[in-house]
Amino acid sequence: MKKLIVLTAAGVLAGVVGANVRLAPVFGDKMVLQREMPVRVWGLADPRETVTVRFADQKKKVVAADDGTWKVELDPMPASKEGRPLTVSGAKPDAAHWLNGFGLWAAKNATNEQKIEDVLVGEVWFCAGQSNTSCPIWGSSPRFRDGQGAMALQMTKRPLVRLVKTPREWTTEPKLDLQATWMEMDPALFFDFERGLSLPSAMGYYFALELYGALEIPVGLIDSSVGGTNIDSWTPPSGIATRPDLKDVAELPVLDADAFKKAREKGGAYCGKGIYGGPIQQPTVLWNGMVAAYAPMAIRGFIWYQGCHNSGEHERYCSKMHALYNGWAKEFQNPFLKLYFVQLTPWGSPNIPYIQEAQAQFDAEEPNAGMAVINDVGNLSDIHPNDKRTVAKRLAIHALRRDYGYDSLRDNSPTLKGWKIDGNKFRLTFNDAAGWYVYNPDRSVQTGFEIAGPDGNFVPAKIENLVYGKGRDGKPKCDGNVKGAELVVSADGVAEPKKLRYLYSKPWFGSVYNESALPLGAFHIGD
Repeated sequence: MKKLIVLTAAGVLAGVVGANVRLAPVFGDKMVLQREMPVRVWGLADPRETVTVRFADQKKKVVAADDGTWKVELDPMPASKEGRPLTVSGAKPDAAHWLNGFGLWAAKNATNEQKIEDVLVGEVWFCAGQSNTSCPIWGSSPRFRDGQGAMALQMTKRPLVRLVKTPREWTTEPKLDLQATWMEMDPALFFDFERGLSLPSAMGYYFALELYGALEIPVGLIDSSVGGTNIDSWTPPSGIATRPDLKDVAELPVLDADAFKKAREKGGAYCGKGIYGGPIQQPTVLWNGMVAAYAPMAIRGFIWYQGCHNSGEHERYCSKMHALYNGWAKEFQNPFLKLYFVQLTPWGSPNIPYIQEAQAQFDAEEPNAGMAVINDVGNLSDIHPNDKRTVAKRLAIHALRRDYGYDSLRDNSPTLKGWKIDGNKFRLTFNDAAGWYVYNPDRSVQTGFEIAGPDGNFVPAKIENLVYGKGRDGKPKCDGNVKGAELVVSADGVAEPKKLRYLYSKPWFGSVYNESALPLGAFHIGD
């Protein structure tokens, strides 16, 4: 608030002549605005105050509502590497009447202003999820950071790439005063980490770097992620409401920490760990605390890596992903919002293939989604594998092909198209596979295929159309290439195959790739 200090015979009078017009705290110095979309800018002022927003060559005016909220929409803009100020100012038609009793007049049309500096225009993405999302580009734990992050940080200076690390907080109601601090992708981040700064997601860092390398325009990346959290906590109420099968989730109370503890003690919905665990697992609370303040900012889309916490409820996970997407698209006012997400990698749980297939089902059903298969990047002794650059690259190729005109890119992992039983073999055809190869670090050609006969017992299977030549010792040798676009699979001792599955048994690692080096995901047939 602005204060006017006036000297009178009676002494000093201090009073307020007009509220500071102010931007929502997610707007700040060094931020990136989304190109080629209407850009919404909002904040607070006095009720009915006229607010003017200026950026580049645009000037927009609006009158604040009775509750002081205001919002304008800037016209779509091309990308710009020029750091420019964004200014918001307010004016009162008459700020003097309340001082009349003192025989004093304040200046009419008193103005107030807020300015943020070095604002760019480019591509803006949101990065959200649980621990494999929040795993930082570098951190204090050798088990929880990107393996190459220290080198990446010290070697990378991209002042046109801007990053936000959202403070971790769950709330029972939307936290609209969330403060976003935008920072440049700069080697100084490494030394800021040594001074105690929390660094952003490694997956998000590499994703932004990949986009900038391909597009050479500003990129903004907002990281809101918390380890050990379920999908419900990130989903806005408007998304949950779109799925009738999630009525039980919609009806769960959202309680503060004390009330939650008491509810657990009394039993009921929050008694026992279940899928909800502590209060941070309640529906909507991370949407409230870490995402809602950014809506309805113009963004291209989300990248998302989550599912471990929900791996015991694969029957409903596809529906919950629809709820998540529907809510985000609605709240960010973007019916074409993109959601590129990571299919879970193996980490030692027998639930892995079931949740992977649920994720694949969502990918097939939602046209604005794309799934990165990473079953070759896992670590059975660590739920947090430290190769996040491969993860980011497989997300980035979706964006480059689908959003940025790289039409020749092949961005999809193969998916089953059709199958038939031919004698003792399965003949499988696939989408997005013109050729195949098998790669294992031990140079073997073993795969994760299994086949069951009439008895229902699955046994390891092999790809029959692998290409063999002669090694130096004259014995048959296979370098992993497969002949043709089909996969022909059989199992020794199974004369009447009835069922087939892929990556349903330990170690769950993928070793079958299409010609674009994208791995085949888990699936099963014959049930």
